[in-house]
Amino acid sequence: MTSPVIAELDDGATATIPGRSAVVGGGTMGSGVAHALLLAGSQVVLLERDQAAAAQAQTRVNRALQGSVRRGVIGATTEPASRLTVTSRREDLATAALVIEAVPENLDLKLETLTAIEDVVGSGAVIGTNTSSMSIDLLAQALAHPGRLIGLHFFNPVPASKLVEVVRGTATEPSLPDLASSWVKAIGKTPVVVRDAPGFASSRLGVTLGLEAIRMLQEGVASAEDIDAAMTLGYGHPMGPLKLTDLVGLDVRLGIARYLEKELGPRSPHPS
Repeated sequence: MTSPVIAELDDGATATIPGRSAVVGGGTMGSGVAHALLLAGSQVVLLERDQAAAAQAQTRVNRALQGSVRRGVIGATTEPASRLTVTSRREDLATAALVIEAVPENLDLKLETLTAIEDVVGSGAVIGTNTSSMSIDLLAQALAHPGRLIGLHFFNPVPASKLVEVVRGTATEPSLPDLASSWVKAIGKTPVVVRDAPGFASSRLGVTLGLEAIRMLQEGVASAEDIDAAMTLGYGHPMGPLKLTDLVGLDVRLGIARYLEKELGPRSPHPS
């Protein structure tokens, strides 16, 4: 087993990240998570469904690393890239101490993926899910040992975002949220710990703001640019809710909204 990597934080404290980690799913989010783990010093296995998808994931991570060089985050070095293994072989996950699933927000796909991960990893490995809204307790039902599952909700774009939601389920081992928070700090991001609830904290609030902005645009209250400016200039948001919706994807936002409506019931725009 590869030794943990020790990172020094801005306040002089230290945090660790597993020496060998893995990400399942090499799309926009998965490749971003892999990039963050590489910059922290971990050896990373990135698993995709086939060789063609693996090649695309390799390209995404390499572009992200090149972007880090351009921004001066890292020097012009091939060292992070040398620690990346992109594969379509599930057994390559076996030695990872942390495996994060980052497949699309489809319940059946996530359950299938989590089961497949547990089938090959060691008994001490932690399994993280990058779900943005699905219940950790529901996803944990796929595992024989649900205590090893924790939510690690990264934000898009991962390289620029400073936040990771650490979501504890009912069965999550009590020590795991603190351990996961240490990992988040080690990759240079800030953890917020929330209990398992529909949409957690960020998606529940973010979707609410985004949907109301869409309603305002539909009703002709203001232009898209002015609605976004109201939030960036008036409230200090780094990005307006409509521009953020474009970045995240209308399909993703719609999926989260439908899930929240199913779990929480319809929400009136004007509370009674």
